[in-house]
Amino acid sequence: MVNRKTALKIRKTHRYLGLFLGIQFLFWTISGLYFSWTDIDDIHGDQFRNMDYQPKAFNNLISPSQINILEGVHTIELKDINNSPYYWINKKQLYNALDGKIKKGITEKEALYIAKNYMKEGLKVASVDRVNETGKHHEYRGRLLPAYVISFDNDEALKAYVSVKDGKFQTARHRSWRWFDFLWMTHTMDYEGRDNFNTIVLRTFSLLGLITVLSGFLLWFTSSPSIKKLIKRKN
Repeated sequence: MVNRKTALKIRKTHRYLGLFLGIQFLFWTISGLYFSWTDIDDIHGDQFRNMDYQPKAFNNLISPSQINILEGVHTIELKDINNSPYYWINKKQLYNALDGKIKKGITEKEALYIAKNYMKEGLKVASVDRVNETGKHHEYRGRLLPAYVISFDNDEALKAYVSVKDGKFQTARHRSWRWFDFLWMTHTMDYEGRDNFNTIVLRTFSLLGLITVLSGFLLWFTSSPSIKKLIKRKN
């Protein structure tokens, strides 16, 4: 059995570790509760999306081999941009799929057409803006830029993003997603970009959390009357 001085040191260590880690433990608990009580499909914004959307079929398309591309065709995707077919080739450039002409990005009107295909009917558009750059904490971070952001007039501050270069509907963001994103940051402790599980901060707090739990067990062992009686009987 440890002496009184050692027991006091263990108690003091446990108390200050608990005080230091308490706020982060609270964030972990709150974020964990939020994750377990929310539907991930709702967080993704499926309730605002046209989940039955089917891309339009086109006829009389030219062969991609007819387009003069020096490096050849590595990847290709057919896109419907304002009722006109376009090839997105090599993840670099749009070409008209009827005559092979290069298209340099999409217009605001075309972005609205694309967004309306992927979003549910009845949503009222409040504004359309162009985003040329984003920070590490922006809700559109890590996706193709520039992009149009279509803001809708609803209680969830709903926004849809369509990239300018390829005319792709990128994502939808709303208030519940933003709460999820914030709590995810507090859960992973990646205050730079949200998604890195290997940060020094997270590793440090996880290790200190383990030490706190073990010191609690040790504190119980050193101060439990039952354990003391058991040790005395054996002696």
